[in-house]
Amino acid sequence: MTRFAAPIAEQIWDMKYRFKEAGGQPIDLTVEDSWRRIAQDLAKVEAKPELWEDKFYEALEDFKFLPAGRITAGAGTARSVTLFNCFVMGTVPDSMAGIFDMLKEAALTMQQGGGIGYDFSTIRPKGADVMGVAADASGPLSFMDVWDAMCRTIMSAGSRRGAMMATMRCDHPDIEQFITAKGDPARLRMFNMSVLVTDDFMEAVKANGSWELKFGGKVYHTVEARDLWNKIMQNTYDHAEPGVIFIDRINQANNLSYCETIAATNPCGEQPLPPYGACLLGSINLARMVSDPFGDAAALNEEALADLVATAVRMMDNVVDASNFPLEAQAREAQAKRRIGLGVTGLADALLMVGQKYGTEEAARQTEHWLKAIARAAYLASVDLAKEKGAFPLMDKDAYVNGGLVQHMDDDVKAAISEHGIRNALLTSIAPTGTISLYAGNVSSGIEPVFAYAYTRKVLQKDGSRTEEEVVDYAVQLWRDKFGDTALPDYFVNAQTLEPAAHVRMQAAAQKWIDSSISKTINCPEDIDFDAFKDVYMQAWDTGCKGCTTYRPNDVTGSVLTVSEAAENAPGEDPADHVSDSGEVIYMSEPLERPQSLEGATYKLKWPDSEHAIYLTVNDVVINGHRRPFEVFINSKNMEHYAWTLALTRMISAVFRRGGDVSFVVEELKAVFDPRGGAWMQGKYIPSILAAIGGVIERHLISIDFIEGEGMGLKTDPKAEAMAVGEAPRGKACPSCGQFDMRMVEGCMTCASCGHSKCG
Repeated sequence: MTRFAAPIAEQIWDMKYRFKEAGGQPIDLTVEDSWRRIAQDLAKVEAKPELWEDKFYEALEDFKFLPAGRITAGAGTARSVTLFNCFVMGTVPDSMAGIFDMLKEAALTMQQGGGIGYDFSTIRPKGADVMGVAADASGPLSFMDVWDAMCRTIMSAGSRRGAMMATMRCDHPDIEQFITAKGDPARLRMFNMSVLVTDDFMEAVKANGSWELKFGGKVYHTVEARDLWNKIMQNTYDHAEPGVIFIDRINQANNLSYCETIAATNPCGEQPLPPYGACLLGSINLARMVSDPFGDAAALNEEALADLVATAVRMMDNVVDASNFPLEAQAREAQAKRRIGLGVTGLADALLMVGQKYGTEEAARQTEHWLKAIARAAYLASVDLAKEKGAFPLMDKDAYVNGGLVQHMDDDVKAAISEHGIRNALLTSIAPTGTISLYAGNVSSGIEPVFAYAYTRKVLQKDGSRTEEEVVDYAVQLWRDKFGDTALPDYFVNAQTLEPAAHVRMQAAAQKWIDSSISKTINCPEDIDFDAFKDVYMQAWDTGCKGCTTYRPNDVTGSVLTVSEAAENAPGEDPADHVSDSGEVIYMSEPLERPQSLEGATYKLKWPDSEHAIYLTVNDVVINGHRRPFEVFINSKNMEHYAWTLALTRMISAVFRRGGDVSFVVEELKAVFDPRGGAWMQGKYIPSILAAIGGVIERHLISIDFIEGEGMGLKTDPKAEAMAVGEAPRGKACPSCGQFDMRMVEGCMTCASCGHSKCG
């Protein structure tokens, strides 16, 4: 018997979380071994480790408590990685030396697997005087380009790449350039970007007042607040960025407002953090907490929930002591405040199981009730830990009890904190849970609605063939198991059918009992008009949200995963004949056969310090008058290169012959970082020989007019893309597995097939 509720769950465990030797031989033979490894490691700091190991194992068992991926993959492995997910780096000094010191710290943090956030508001605007060098400042955007280039060369622990959040205050003189930066598709691709919006600015927007852009006490420009707001909204409408963070609200609601000021968040926005702030994440799986799902007595077991929360808080508090930290300043900050981010996943599934329709007022009230129960249990558990192990070092009882979320807690909770202190300064957060939700049996992600009741996933087999499997939402599968193929009740709703206002309602309901913030995407229809789109953000502001992230599928952002039935071929038709008239982007149902002759080019690559050059031949196929890459040959006289160049030849050629958006191959190769060091070639630093190969292939794709330019994507309208017969147009291919299953979930583009997430 397997503990996994779906094949995709076991595949995610094997790819992401299973402990293996360097050569790939599994050490965790079963998922129970993984649970035992984590439980044993996090119990080591306890006075009675055997007792707590069993208690921790029980919490992990059957996916009831889901530590974040870094904990699940790293705990008990003795690997030099951080178990923390979220970091905000130190305040960026307004000096060249200080800026590059910060760049080094960012690289060290991402090397260990942490996602980072930075506030670039502290760098003087473009054109400002630079004292002592008779020059003008280049501005924060130019330094963000440097950070972006650095991030491309750093691979995080495991298969995750570094992710970054950049913030800028709404009164910085360069804010308009910041807002429009993502209009260039080749720029700042490693960043998520958000504007720090103040209360004064929102009042000026509502009053149609003027707004000063200033730095260091000097006013550089005066603009109309509503014009600046409309510019933020227009770019978000077109490009899904920048996001909006209500920074004054965050600081006012912070339990630690008496000892810290927040100006940045982690990459997905759920953790507003001070300089060098760090936080770890974990989620209660609400879909596993409902008794008698879909029955007359269906209810969430709140007694079991409180017990699970208490165990989870203890486990997460132990992570603070068990984890490595990339920087000593991060370790000191974590120890001083012992922040944790306990959240939930499976909320939408749990609501379905008790017969409630996501997005309604009733569901919002139920959500608020459940999350208050979690917050109450978490705070009381942390008080018990303070009795046993001591409060967090920067505890000021009077200031703490009378501020932040704590002031709204029940009187008995506040009294307990006043008497005994509390172990963890902040305890709750709603983080992205896309991958761990798949691992837990495809439960609905975080507090998001069910994305799709079911979809078909292509799975690559060991022999190179692909099979199809149905991936079914956890609650829908429970319904099928109980009632067969009967029609789903009308309270089953999904992300494709919900109004944006329903999303905002649920986010606001959840925020009331979350002391940090929430990672959530408010899905908007493609045809939503601009004024209605702006209203979504005003609703988020008016209802008490700490930020807002939307996604509107369009030609720029790409469409989300489309769930539809494939049409049958008409008699006599060949699927391979169905290609776009433009011929630019093709996704074949079967790989193309190789023609007798192909056009191509051969390139010489001489890696410094290497005795022999590498020769790359890229051949193209011509379809409807357009050239697209078909195969690659990589040759070298250096026998040390033989195995990997042959493997690379076969893999890249196989990807090219599948068709579709294959430009991700370039991006993946160019991002490979060699720990032994890269090389300078033609005035540019290349992080590895594989990155150099990626650059050669990129130049070829530019030369045949397949991609727009260096660092850019396909030279095509995404709508021109043609799939296997009957499939609807899709967005961009996943850069990890190549499947067209990318979707915006919890503020981050995530692949439904392999769990790859842009945000790490």
